[in-house]
Amino acid sequence: MLKLFAILLCKLIRMIGNLVGRGSSLPGQFALKVCPDILSRIRLPEDIIAITGSNGKTSTTEMVYSLLEKQGKKVAYNFEGSNQIEGITTLIIDNCDLRGNFLKDVLLMEVDERYAKYVCKYITPKYYIINNLYRDQMTRNGHPEYVLNDIKKSINPGTTLVLNSDDPIISSLSKQFSNDVIFFGINDSSKAKKENDAVYDDGYYCPLCHHKMIYDYRMFAHVGSYRCSNCDFRRNTPSYAISKLDLSASTITINDKYDIKLALNTIFNAYNVLVAFAIGSLIGLDEEKCAESLDDYLIRNGRVRNFKVGDRQGTLLISKHENTISYNTNLEYVANYNGDVSLLLIIDDISRKYFTSDTSWLWDISFEYLKNDNVKKIVVAGKYINDVAVRFTYAGIDKDKVRLFKEASEAIRYIGENSEGRLFALTCFSDEGKLLKEVEVL
Repeated sequence: MLKLFAILLCKLIRMIGNLVGRGSSLPGQFALKVCPDILSRIRLPEDIIAITGSNGKTSTTEMVYSLLEKQGKKVAYNFEGSNQIEGITTLIIDNCDLRGNFLKDVLLMEVDERYAKYVCKYITPKYYIINNLYRDQMTRNGHPEYVLNDIKKSINPGTTLVLNSDDPIISSLSKQFSNDVIFFGINDSSKAKKENDAVYDDGYYCPLCHHKMIYDYRMFAHVGSYRCSNCDFRRNTPSYAISKLDLSASTITINDKYDIKLALNTIFNAYNVLVAFAIGSLIGLDEEKCAESLDDYLIRNGRVRNFKVGDRQGTLLISKHENTISYNTNLEYVANYNGDVSLLLIIDDISRKYFTSDTSWLWDISFEYLKNDNVKKIVVAGKYINDVAVRFTYAGIDKDKVRLFKEASEAIRYIGENSEGRLFALTCFSDEGKLLKEVEVL
């Protein structure tokens, strides 16, 4: 009776939430209060996929969903992004009958890296994908190794781990658990870097013995080809690999066989496409059809949008709050654009959830990318323009090409009238609305 009441309550609150356009976590929250172990009482399918990590969870989950749906699988996934235990509970109950029988072929979950241990207390995924681990939301997550300890608590016997071979922090899990492991990574080092170009280096020490790591190359930050100077820990050869990476042509080749065009030519997107392909293959989908589905796939989660201000067309790139790698990737993308560019940078609400005024993470962003000669104008808007201006000084950015505005609306008007070359806007989730309400979204 307790299970039935929890399911009914969750479905009722969910229905009300749908009517008012809210309610992806609250229904599950109430269900858990009524029946804390409700997830253990649901008859789940054999095919359960969980995806976690600092970056790329939402985009990768969307891609995997698209592959599964196109090849005839009935899939339930948390498209609203509610990736903690309450949201997962809502997702599962929303897709089961009153007796607790799950009604879809596949349960696909984007799971928060800190809270996966609560979800996996009751659920054992068939495939557990861990994309990466970076410094992310310092006020919540602290250091990557702190988050890694939480991820360890989410790994159950019987789960196949799908790990990024290029990320030593994530790859180290293969040495600490007896689970079956499948690796993915990028083998083409033609676009790699010899040295770390991030402000900090989370790959300096071996995550197992804490001696110095030696890198053959880095794709970015601590991600690349590595080996420990003391123990036998090193990059594993991936089963699913990008054998050719050509960002200038926006193409990748997977396992020397499948050519895929990237809708967004960034390293992040290349990894996301690779992971989606790997999961499609592991779940038994036709690889040729997976490659066709992923070809030129444009993420629909709103993190890349085209807009128009005045007579100028621009592209909005959304970065994750307090996540310097996310900002670095977008900045590098802008700086490496083939032609002149102007950048609008809005930094106003710097912490999405915790409402702190800690600006220390801004110093970890590699604003040095903006020293490139093709970056003609940089317009910064928001409460923290002075913090950014000081950081620009240390980055060696020419102050003559920088303009500061407290109000985003003024900055948007200015750059719409004065931009040179291709226009880009870079901001975070909380600040994107300040741009979108002032421009025409294309």
